Amino acid sequence: MSDALITDSHCHLDFPDFGETRDEVIARAIDSGVHRMVTICTKLRTEPAVRAIADAHDAVFYAAGTHPMSAADEPMATVEELVALARHPKFVGIGESGLDYHYTAESAEVQKRSLGVHIEAAQETGLPLIIHARDADEDMARILTEGYKRRPFSCVMHCFSSGEALARSALDCDFYLSMSGIAAFPKSKELRAIFEAAPLDRILVETDSPYLAPPPYRGKRNEPSYTVHTAKVGAEVFGLSYAEFAAATEANFDRLFSKAAAWAEAA
Repeated sequence: MSDALITDSHCHLDFPDFGETRDEVIARAIDSGVHRMVTICTKLRTEPAVRAIADAHDAVFYAAGTHPMSAADEPMATVEELVALARHPKFVGIGESGLDYHYTAESAEVQKRSLGVHIEAAQETGLPLIIHARDADEDMARILTEGYKRRPFSCVMHCFSSGEALARSALDCDFYLSMSGIAAFPKSKELRAIFEAAPLDRILVETDSPYLAPPPYRGKRNEPSYTVHTAKVGAEVFGLSYAEFAAATEANFDRLFSKAAAWAEAA
């Protein structure tokens, strides 16, 4: 492929899908050119375990929050709690938070309250907010835009697979759109068109592993090394070489996740 380095900006290395193979998975990612990974904690009670993975591996950073699908079942996070967690040197983002009306529409109001907490924590810490959005485009655009107008914050629309209107709202706030394996699926032409219309300097890549493996691994357990397959499609979308696209997304990651970039420089 290339000697170019890329970053998996969103994965879940603590999930049981990886089990005892986690160290091998991380090593395989590094060997493939995925030199950094951000592993995401989706329930704050599991934060110590996620933090331990980041502490054990130079290439791994982490973020923490309450996933919208868990918002009704987990204790409501507080701004103070998230700000305190953010003091860890490898804690680089707030979330993932957001809205999911596909599976958990019945908890919409709780999800909105939880999202508000995470927005405020991003505003307080200066760390990027990591957003999950599914079947909630209108509310998502409104809440993020209103929050940004009150007090600007940085944000990535993780695993972006929503509509053009939400993409435009996010980009109008200078947020980022992250390409997952979904963007590499053959039938995702409309989604690829949304990415193609976006500024290159607002694009990240991710796996969301262990989910959403890109071709040729679709249907199998995803892992950070497969970021290269999504990035190859991203390069095609933007009419760039793989190395050019990798360099662009690396610059974008460093700009958004500046704490991770600073830690790597200091290491």
